[in-house]
Amino acid sequence: MIIVMKHTTEEQDILNLIEELKSSYPVEIQKITGNACTVLGFIGDTSAIDIEQIQEDARVHKAMRVIEPFKKANRLFHPDNSIIEVNGRKIGGKDIVIIAGPCSVESEEQIVGIAEAVKASGATFLRGGAYKPRSSPYAFQGLEEDGLELLKIARAKTGLPIVTEIMDTQTINKFVEDVDIIQVGARNMQNFTLLKELGRTRKPILLKRGLSSTIEEWIMAAEYIMAGGNEQVIFCERGIRTFESYTRNTLDLSAICAIKKLSHLPVIVDPSHATGLKFMVGPLSMAAIAAGADGVIIEVHNNPAKALCDGAQSITPEEFTKVASKMRKYAEIEERQISEVK
Repeated sequence: MIIVMKHTTEEQDILNLIEELKSSYPVEIQKITGNACTVLGFIGDTSAIDIEQIQEDARVHKAMRVIEPFKKANRLFHPDNSIIEVNGRKIGGKDIVIIAGPCSVESEEQIVGIAEAVKASGATFLRGGAYKPRSSPYAFQGLEEDGLELLKIARAKTGLPIVTEIMDTQTINKFVEDVDIIQVGARNMQNFTLLKELGRTRKPILLKRGLSSTIEEWIMAAEYIMAGGNEQVIFCERGIRTFESYTRNTLDLSAICAIKKLSHLPVIVDPSHATGLKFMVGPLSMAAIAAGADGVIIEVHNNPAKALCDGAQSITPEEFTKVASKMRKYAEIEERQISEVK
């Protein structure tokens, strides 16, 4: 349930109404102040609340029940777009971020070299897999903690904040200490134990869509994190499993529009994992911007043919330079901008 306050209602009158409602009903009330109005969002059992009585209150513009099961991630609770700031870089609003780097961290020379190259071409964040969830137990599983240390070296040398995937709750403290944005992979999207623990942190979370998840399931996963108190969640559409076999997955660009309608949280797109084909990365990055995405996450490798993981979907630093240049032009068409590197 939400209450939209009249724009003429004084702050003290809003606070008085909150106290009146909390004393009468067993609910939590979240006050969200936007540019145009103030909204009160109810969390808990609102079945006993008389909406018609509240609607008659002189301080209230409108009262309504929320049909969707998600509350904190719901745009009704938070009409304005959320902007998440990480080390001076904004995700959301007018800014479009480019996250780039290899699927897996392989060596110091590799990760530092790629970090320097993508930064020079306009990347705002460095991605790199230290812990790698793989379908086969015999495939390269990543350098794990050593990989995190190499990412930290690359960050120190380039200034690029790092984005990397967490696998389980045992490494949360290490990730909170070392990582700028913690990525939850598609396979862990409904690992509710992990989501709850991440909700107790205050680190930005990049939440990838599950392999076959609906939009509502995806948003509910974000709700798990936000319910714990961490509201810094970024959605990532990375393709879903369909009957099509030409591409690795099927990129659902409509998900961007759906998330923008239903939620206030930013959403980015991963064209690399979505298709598994490097020649599609550039065109789908532009399509993501046109659809309203707040950024892209692109796999870049200095030698894709010899990559230890996902070489077929990785582009070279030279190819990334061309993609990033085109993205700036598309951002201008949408009256937005690529987030500047500081």
